[in-house]
Amino acid sequence: MDTTKAKEILDTVMGAVFGYQNPYSLEQAMQKFAFDLSLPQQVQDAVTNQPTWASSVNPSRFVSLENMRKINADSEWMIDKKPLSSIEDILQAWTETNYTTTERQIESENVAESDSINNSENVYRSAMIRRSKNVLFSRSCIDSEFIVGCSESQTTTFSIRVEDSQLTSNSFNVIWSAKVTNSFFIQDCYDVMDCMFCSHIGGKRFCIANMQFTEEEYYKIKDIVVRWIFNS
Repeated sequence: MDTTKAKEILDTVMGAVFGYQNPYSLEQAMQKFAFDLSLPQQVQDAVTNQPTWASSVNPSRFVSLENMRKINADSEWMIDKKPLSSIEDILQAWTETNYTTTERQIESENVAESDSINNSENVYRSAMIRRSKNVLFSRSCIDSEFIVGCSESQTTTFSIRVEDSQLTSNSFNVIWSAKVTNSFFIQDCYDVMDCMFCSHIGGKRFCIANMQFTEEEYYKIKDIVVRWIFNS
């Protein structure tokens, strides 16, 4: 995964969600749509002194997955036996091999600046992603595709800023909801389509702030909302 491919994914998702050409760079999109997510941070590989990416920066010593495997092939991470007569000796000995592995991935491909990625493809600056494709700036998502700035969600497609939700598509800023389509700013809703600024409703379409509108009225107001999102 390189920045060119990541930008292509961003452009695709923005077009699907908002119906407009993407005006943001990758950095701008991350700041706007993932500003509050705990994304992988750049740290230093203690073995090679090269930059690597970790989902948690609390540990003090890191080793990339690639270098961890190289050391394992060379020595199986075993060191020479030495006397251990105190807890201090034990802890000191442990520091010789106690590195936190970074950029971890299993059966995944085209992954960059990410950590803890499993069975996924085309993942950029994300963490804890499972069985997903085309993911940017997201954390803890499963079975999803073409997502940006999403967290703790599953079965999400072509969406931005979806949190604690599932079965969401072509939507923006959805929280604790399910079966949401073509909607913006939704919280605690189920089975809604073409709705905006709604909470605690289900089985509705063309609603704004929990009020029913006609299709024509809805799309006129939606255009105002989209322009506001881009300018805010």
